[in-house]
Amino acid sequence: MSTKLHDSSPSALANPWVQLFIGVICMACVANLQYGWTLFVNPIDAKYHWGRSAIQIAFTIFVLIETWLIPVEGYLVDRFGPRWVVLGGGILVAIAWVMNSLADSLSLLYVGAALGGIGTGCVYGTCVGNALKWFPGRRGLAAGITAAGFGAGAAITIVPISTMINAAGYEHAFLVFGLLQGGIVFVMAWLLLAPPAQLVAAKVKPSQTAHGYTPTEVLRSPVFYVLYAMFVLIAAGGLTMAASMAPIAKDLKIDKVPVELLGFAMPALAFALFLNRIFDGVGRPFFGWLSDQIGREYTMALAFFIGAAALFTLNQSGSNPVIFVLVTALYFGVYGEIFSLFPATQGDTFGAKFAASNAGMLYTAKGAGALLVPIAAGIAKNHGWGAVFSVAMTFNVIAGLMALFVLKPMRVRHFAKSRDTYPSQAATDCVPRAT
Repeated sequence: MSTKLHDSSPSALANPWVQLFIGVICMACVANLQYGWTLFVNPIDAKYHWGRSAIQIAFTIFVLIETWLIPVEGYLVDRFGPRWVVLGGGILVAIAWVMNSLADSLSLLYVGAALGGIGTGCVYGTCVGNALKWFPGRRGLAAGITAAGFGAGAAITIVPISTMINAAGYEHAFLVFGLLQGGIVFVMAWLLLAPPAQLVAAKVKPSQTAHGYTPTEVLRSPVFYVLYAMFVLIAAGGLTMAASMAPIAKDLKIDKVPVELLGFAMPALAFALFLNRIFDGVGRPFFGWLSDQIGREYTMALAFFIGAAALFTLNQSGSNPVIFVLVTALYFGVYGEIFSLFPATQGDTFGAKFAASNAGMLYTAKGAGALLVPIAAGIAKNHGWGAVFSVAMTFNVIAGLMALFVLKPMRVRHFAKSRDTYPSQAATDCVPRAT
């Protein structure tokens, strides 16, 4: 399909904000494949006694496949447009959870995780890459709003899924929500469009490049590898927390302790999962917007240091159910911003022409971080969750310092070199009204 599809489509669909909304809906419908997973770990282990570490390998497979195939999916989006890639993703996420509902062996569970990873990657990479192209002047905000669909999408269904697991079994929950989520993505995919060429070529700030760096050129840039290392450090802790919330709460003996906050009363684990998704969802567009105002690196450092403080508090007082609920919400509120700041930063640094492919390459850092999830489960078993929190806190501090003292000066030199190498494109300063 040609990327000029929007030219013959209804004008309402060709509006950037409409396309952003469609992307958010699609993202929300695949969020539970990651953020709802923790609800299934203990029930699966209770039925088959495979062990948490073995079951969590499925989560790692999911994240690895989701992230490491996104560059390929991003290439397909840049080449053919977003619609067909997301259509395929919707079908695969439905198949994945239906397969999980039937899995009576670890191998089948792992296959389901792999299919779910491919499908989620198709949706995630497409929607984020498309948002970066539709909003060249507000990449932080656009990537944040899109990523918020993934971060907060699970909040709507966390309680229904938990209720269904308790009432009808985890198998039924996998089946029902798999078909529901996959079906919605399939329908919404038909409405996705690629932006016009003049929008993709727009450059609006000195801290952006109008030149569209190819993936090969990006892989030769030292800036890419600094971004990648920082992404891995933060993603490792966040993914461990996301995959292990239920085991952490159970080991701390607070998972079913009632907590009353803001007029609501729920068991600590359910309350924490609900607030985590809300704060995660709000944090992504907020920090994306903030980075558009004060700069990417300063926003990264702020968020990473707040995350380190939250992990320190959790290590000291996490066994208090109220503190557990509030501090994990704060942590996820500042963790999720990596999924808005890093795509926006790479879009500014390497241009929009190959944004889906390049963002996909950077997003594989999430897969690298996921490799530590089973390791963290082993560390927790031998040394307690405090050791895991301490390691993640250290990662946050290192990444925050790298943002200020490594990434920022490197990007300044990168933009200077880009202006010298591509002087005609450096003169481009076009902001279409649609953004």
